Parts: sequence; structure tokens; C-alpha cells
Amino acid sequence: MSGRNVNRRGFIKGSMAASAGVALGLSSFEEKILLAKMAEGGKSGDDKPKSSDSKMPCGKIKNLTVSRIFCGGNLIGGWAHSRDLTYVSSLVKAYHTDEKVMETLELAEERGINTILTNPVSDRVINRYWNERGGKIQWFSDCAWGKDIKEGIKRSVDNGAHAVYFQGGMADQAVRDGKTAALGEALEYIKSFNVPGGIGAHDLETIKACVKAGFQPDFWVKTLHPDNYWSATPKENRKVFDVVGPGSNDHNQYHDNMYCRNPEETIQYMATLKQPWIAFKVLVAGAVAPAEGFKFAFEGGADFICVGMFDFQVREDAIIAQNVLAGNIKRSRPWCA
Repeated sequence: MSGRNVNRRGFIKGSMAASAGVALGLSSFEEKILLAKMAEGGKSGDDKPKSSDSKMPCGKIKNLTVSRIFCGGNLIGGWAHSRDLTYVSSLVKAYHTDEKVMETLELAEERGINTILTNPVSDRVINRYWNERGGKIQWFSDCAWGKDIKEGIKRSVDNGAHAVYFQGGMADQAVRDGKTAALGEALEYIKSFNVPGGIGAHDLETIKACVKAGFQPDFWVKTLHPDNYWSATPKENRKVFDVVGPGSNDHNQYHDNMYCRNPEETIQYMATLKQPWIAFKVLVAGAVAPAEGFKFAFEGGADFICVGMFDFQVREDAIIAQNVLAGNIKRSRPWCA
């Protein structure tokens, strides 16, 4: 290879432009759009959602003013939930250099998205963003780090987390294994630091167990998405706590492909709770289009949605969220934040 300096962005742009003709052979309409957008350098087109002059709507969680749409942290950390596409998690992690993460957070703040929800391992780059770019984005930590849950909570608070919650997969396992009381202890430990404390879950049984135990989180973090996409587990094969794993090689069984196995029941049950609700996995890791997933979650009663976004998706996702919220949405639950 010659000693010439090759700019990554220029290389990708040129390569995609050169391969534009290949798009005619692709079966996916979305793939064709992506090639076209990369070839033109991400310029605004007539097919993009039109920007609204209104600011991003916000709600309150305790003393925090929070945008209705969050940045999710899975893509930054490399947890792509890409089913059997085994290379994707490594790809997105390689893509998200510190500079790219900080660029993405800047774009989010420009569009009125003022919060990111992610793992404690992202504390380093978030602090870089605050210190070097003057960023103001708020950080909600899932505290899933260390040998003891208290380690993850303390690391999060020590490194500037504005709110902390018990991560959904860990909470599901605790309830499944008869250790629900540990969630209550962790919640009280979070609150001892005078930051908002929450409980997450994929399975509705986790939320029910926490309510039955009398826990009073400041917010819930619960999955919600439609269940009619192609890779959804057939209804007759969905099982309690299947999201905890292990996954199956049978296409008709669970395999990291579904995060809310009973959306209608979830909507009905969450309507009985008064604490703010952050819905996550609203796009099922890319299986559902934003306009559909956002509307489904907000109409289903979520007060906020957490969405993993690449830098080139932030603008459109923010506009879609604004348009959905400004439209005639028929909520099944009053706003609780």
C-alpha cells in the first residue's frame, strides 16, 4: 500500500459511489437507499422527513428534564443484537471510535436529544465528551459492570451518571432465580447517592414481581415493540424469561430476536403504573422502522423511548419522533413524566 494518506470518510464515500450500480442487484429497498445516501455524501434529500421548528418535547424524571427520545448505548458498546450476523457487533464497535461517539452525541444535542442511556464502560468517552467538547448530555447508567452490582452502581455515580437503574437482563435473571429481594436492595443503594433510581426488564414478569414486592423506583425501563415483524418468535413458542437465554438454533424459537414477547399485555399492565416509563428495544434492533416503532411505543404508554442510533440516523430519528409526538397519537396511558 502506498504512503498516501487515505481519509476514511472519503474512502467510504468513493467506494460506495463506485458500487452504486450494484444496488440494482440488491433485494433490499433499504440497502439501495443506504448506497445512494452514502454515494451522495449524506446530503439532504426530498425523501427525508422535513424538520420541525419545534423543540424536542421533554418530560421530568425527579429533578431531571429529559428529552422524550434517548440515545441508546448498545451500538457504542458493540452489542448489536444482530441475530446470526456474527460480524456486526465487531463492525459497529470498530466504527464507533471516540471521535465518532462524540460527533454522534453532538448531533443528538443539536437535535434536542439531551440524554444517553448506556453501560458504565462508556463512562470514559462520555467524560471526554463533557470535558473536551463541552457537552451537556445526561447519562443514565444501567450499572451492569463488576463482580457485584454495587460496583457498577458506584462506578456509575463516581463518573457522573445522572440516574442509575438495574439493567433489564440482570433484573430478569434475578426474578427468574428467586432473588427479587436483591433488586430492592440495589434500588435503595442507588437512591442513597441522591440520584434517580430505576428498574429495567425485558420480561413483564420482572415488573410484576417488583411491584408485588412493593419496590418504588423513580422510573421503569421496559421493552416495548410490535410483534409482527418477520423474525419474531411465533406466539405459540414464546416462553417466560426466554430473553434471558439460552437461544436456540431453531428459527421458530427464541434466538436474540425478541425483547417484548407480549406487547399488548405489557401495554395494559404498564398503564396501571404511575412512575415514568422509558421504553427500549422499540425498533427490535433494526427489525422495525422508526415511524412505526416510535408511534407504537408512545401510543402504548411509554413516556420516553431509548433508541440506538448511528450518527447518520440521528437527524431523521429526531424529526420522526417530533412528528409522532406532534401528531394525533392515541395514548393508552396518561403522560407520567
